[in-house]
Amino acid sequence: MSKRHVWRLARRPVGDIADGDLVYVEEPVPPIAEGEVHVRVHYLSLDPTNRIWMSDMEQYMPPVGLGEPMRGGVVGRVVGSRHPAFQEGQLVAGLGAWTDLLVSDGTGLQHMPEIPGISIPQAFGTFGVVGPTAYFGLLDIGQPRPGETLVVSAAAGGVGQIVGQIGKLKGCRVIGIAGGPEKCRFIVDELGFDAAIDHRSEDVGAALDRLAPDGVDINFEQVGGPIMSAVVARMRLFGRMPLCGMISTYNATEAAEEPGRWTLILMRRLTIRGFIVTDFAARMPECVQQLASWMLEGRLKTRQDIRPGLDRADQWVKLLYSGGNFGKLLVEVAPD
Repeated sequence: MSKRHVWRLARRPVGDIADGDLVYVEEPVPPIAEGEVHVRVHYLSLDPTNRIWMSDMEQYMPPVGLGEPMRGGVVGRVVGSRHPAFQEGQLVAGLGAWTDLLVSDGTGLQHMPEIPGISIPQAFGTFGVVGPTAYFGLLDIGQPRPGETLVVSAAAGGVGQIVGQIGKLKGCRVIGIAGGPEKCRFIVDELGFDAAIDHRSEDVGAALDRLAPDGVDINFEQVGGPIMSAVVARMRLFGRMPLCGMISTYNATEAAEEPGRWTLILMRRLTIRGFIVTDFAARMPECVQQLASWMLEGRLKTRQDIRPGLDRADQWVKLLYSGGNFGKLLVEVAPD
């Protein structure tokens, strides 16, 4: 390929991502330099953190620079290599860019094993970011015990669906919070959650009082805002809260942090820990092995929401902030 298509960040969004914040360009592909690799991208991962990367707020990695390719998780095959660690034809995944042909020095890319019985989008959509986020966040920080009550916000999303199923595997009673009857039915009927709360049509606090009258032991938090407040207010003594995300605030134009519930946190001896999946990078093989095992045994189901066309990625990413995706959101760039 002598040309590639790539999304570049033209300006930092104010509030919602607007047309023109990202620009889609065709550009020549430079020849492979020594130590570089070319990867034909098959799938692009769209994740809530994309909005953070577009901003210049305090964050866990440098923001994407203006004019730079938009950052994103990718999976694809090596189509050219002058890098000793990569050979043509290998399947690789990791942090790349919103493009159909990635030019990389190999930083952030790893070989992705091809597991019979698990498709590439299933494997990438599960092992890439959301599976490890769910696995380490719940098991290391949430520390679930049999008989405890676990509440999962954004429960039908990529991370939430896995958190709830791992919670069930560990003997918890699992309540998911999701938007709309279809998602609520899915997490109960398909994934085995014990109950669902539709935050679009129910008062979350009142529903929790009905479904968990004795309180909540673990709150796997992804949403922030009033939903988080409703759950935290109902946490039990020594409750744990893995803080994975605050997606309801990512498009806010003014800082609107929830007031700290310091007295409640003290009196109920709550443990609240924010985390980023890369904190656990050294243990990724352990996680992938366990998740793959559960999937092949039929004990863990994952749903991918696959949207066609790299040229529409700027529209697909907006689904994350409106609840428009159903499962792990991927863009199909080019079939394998």
